[in-house]
Amino acid sequence: MATLPPGPSTPRLAQAVSALMRPGRGFRQARARYGDAFTINSPLFGRALVISDAAEIKQLFQAGAEIADNIEPNLGRVLGSGSLFALSGDEHRRQRKLLVPPFHGRRLAAYEQIMEEETLREFASWPRNQQFATLPSMMRITLNIILRAVFGAEGAEFDRLRDLLPAFVKLGSLLAVLPVPKVDWGRWSPWGRFRLMRREYDEIVERLIAKAERDGSLDEREDILALMLQARYDDGTAMSHGDIADQLLTLLTAGHETTATTLAWAVERLRRHPDVLRDLTEETRTGGKTLREATILEVQRTRPVIDMVGRKIKADGARLGRWTLPRGQTVLVGIALIHEDPDLFPNPRAFDPYRFVGTKPDLYQWIPFGGGSRRCLGAAFATMEMNVVLRALLRDFDLIPTALPDEPWHSRGIANAPAKGGLAVVRPRTLIDDHVTRSADAPTAS
Repeated sequence: MATLPPGPSTPRLAQAVSALMRPGRGFRQARARYGDAFTINSPLFGRALVISDAAEIKQLFQAGAEIADNIEPNLGRVLGSGSLFALSGDEHRRQRKLLVPPFHGRRLAAYEQIMEEETLREFASWPRNQQFATLPSMMRITLNIILRAVFGAEGAEFDRLRDLLPAFVKLGSLLAVLPVPKVDWGRWSPWGRFRLMRREYDEIVERLIAKAERDGSLDEREDILALMLQARYDDGTAMSHGDIADQLLTLLTAGHETTATTLAWAVERLRRHPDVLRDLTEETRTGGKTLREATILEVQRTRPVIDMVGRKIKADGARLGRWTLPRGQTVLVGIALIHEDPDLFPNPRAFDPYRFVGTKPDLYQWIPFGGGSRRCLGAAFATMEMNVVLRALLRDFDLIPTALPDEPWHSRGIANAPAKGGLAVVRPRTLIDDHVTRSADAPTAS
């Protein structure tokens, strides 16, 4: 017999509105009232179990696909049926195997120069000694990086995607958390506009695929599109153009907004912790990176961009810790909830990067990238990207601290961003300091 914990009794629409208007707060209030597991009523998922106990999360992430698999509905609604977010079971493993090589080892290290170049290009436009929101700037940096990593070179298609994708991501992020309407109002509706943008994206990618297939030196290219076109499944077959388009869109969108938002949160956090900022600046001047890497971990712990990850139970009567679950039950993992567990992270509300100096986080407890077989494929790419951008920021600018209150959380649909965009005031370093820092910290693979 199924057993589920109690939870908020407010109507599902009210719960959804609260989640969008006050991201994270509703889960915290439910945990304070009901404990580390509770049931919510969601317009997308129906009655869903929310867990934040470390042992239960680990059990869920380690469960085989026959017990717990892809959540439904999922981001395949906006990214396409061939996206990793849409796939389950054997097909998910099959596609993931082809996509692993670009994000590891030598291939990953090859992207660092692109990251450095795009960061410096954007930083050149930053205003000096006046307040500005960093999120739009971080969005441009991460978008240009992923476009170059995916397609390799610039051109007319590149320029159009650079204009198209921000609007696509912004609208798609909102639509992903809303039910699909039963009536299609065409271009006059948000879903209609989204489908038009998707159609244009598909046409652009098809032209880029055709150009790549005519390229006689495809095997010499480092970009992800070239690697996908050369990849083969175990039976020797190639990926379809449709699947390539869906997977590239997944990389372009998932590898763009979340990383940029985390970088904006990093600026917001560091300005309010001048001691950490001072130590980071000094470390960067001497060529170190230990505290910077720990800071990235702590920003993701205290300001996770994504609220939750989930699974759908595939076996009737499945046991998950204290709970017996029916087939079809949705289980959501509260990312911020486990990140704020004082038994795992003492004084969890404090921003304390030093807690990660000299230690690696448990990937079943620190989970901004999700976990298990569905953990974010681009986690290493995103981490390296954040490291490169923060290194350049700390090397080339003085980031001016502030006594202003913390920026509130703002829901952008999928991602939770600083409400004011990660406000910053920067001052260029002196020529002497700049020369010393550049000599000590020449770019190396992070």
